[in-house]
Amino acid sequence: MQTLLKMAPTAEEELKLRLYSGDLSQLGPAERFLKVLVNVPFAFKRLECLLFMLSLTEDVASIKESFATLQAKAVLKTGNRMNVGTYRGGAQAFKLDTLLKLADVKGTDGKTSLLHFVVQEIIRSEGSRAARSNRHSRSSSSIVSNDTVSEDVVDSSVEHHRRLGLQVVSGLSTELQDVKKAAAIDAEGLTKTISKLGQSLLRTKGFISAEMESLDEDIQFHQSVTKFVEGAEADISWIAEEEKRIMALVKRTVDYFHGNSGKDEGLRLFTIVRDFLNVLDKTCQQVEEEAAAAAKQAKNSKKETPTSSQQNSDLQQRLFPAIAERRVGEDSSCSDDDDDGKSSSSSAAAD
Repeated sequence: MQTLLKMAPTAEEELKLRLYSGDLSQLGPAERFLKVLVNVPFAFKRLECLLFMLSLTEDVASIKESFATLQAKAVLKTGNRMNVGTYRGGAQAFKLDTLLKLADVKGTDGKTSLLHFVVQEIIRSEGSRAARSNRHSRSSSSIVSNDTVSEDVVDSSVEHHRRLGLQVVSGLSTELQDVKKAAAIDAEGLTKTISKLGQSLLRTKGFISAEMESLDEDIQFHQSVTKFVEGAEADISWIAEEEKRIMALVKRTVDYFHGNSGKDEGLRLFTIVRDFLNVLDKTCQQVEEEAAAAAKQAKNSKKETPTSSQQNSDLQQRLFPAIAERRVGEDSSCSDDDDDGKSSSSSAAAD
């Protein structure tokens, strides 16, 4: 049907075909076909109606899927997860573009990125927090076995803390994986599709209420299209209202992170988060590889892992001396809040 509609003759061409009374064999195959087609009243307008009827269900399903991704999976999750309050009180809004710059800022060695440092810090704090939580859960149990005691010894190791912390950091990408779906949505294409559906509906309604109304010999086609329009009108009306609501949610989220700049950034917010998650995954992989290499070296040189980890921590502080001074105060604040039971691994990871 799409191909046939592309073949639609101009008004001048249609007039020539209608007026042609010569031998049809003298016409080419395309002209002979069109000669028959133009004799059908409003043939190409009928084709437009039929194409609209065939494609509406698929278009509506696709639009609803995009809406669901933006609302349930992307807008709410990104807003709640990326901006949850810290253990010291509500976090301030910041431009998410800043996240991408963390990988560009290098330490004094010119190689290690600030993101690498941040990931190491979160792994350290979250690992200790998770280990304390595990020990607290086991101590609350009425049954204490030798296995439990053995696990407590393992929990106290720096390597175990590091593994727990890495799970928290790397899990952020998995938790926000649906943001990548939102980033893949073509906002402009979505808007055009919705607008196109509205235009098609108007053309169809105009066609059946004007031209088709005068064709008494084709009542069945008229009735079929009229019934279809009733359902289509309800669907498209709902989509138009839902688009306004969803895009208002998107704008609210964008304004929160980027401020009310008065500029419509569309779905760029999710593209930023997607790109950051990709960089975060690579950094976590690098941290894991470095830890494995350090553990292997420590084993070969018969050094204990805690000593190697402490050296790595000291190295980070030398690479980013401006941050090192803040760490002592934050560790103290973290411990106090953990004892009060007011913190969670989710809030620290989001922080």
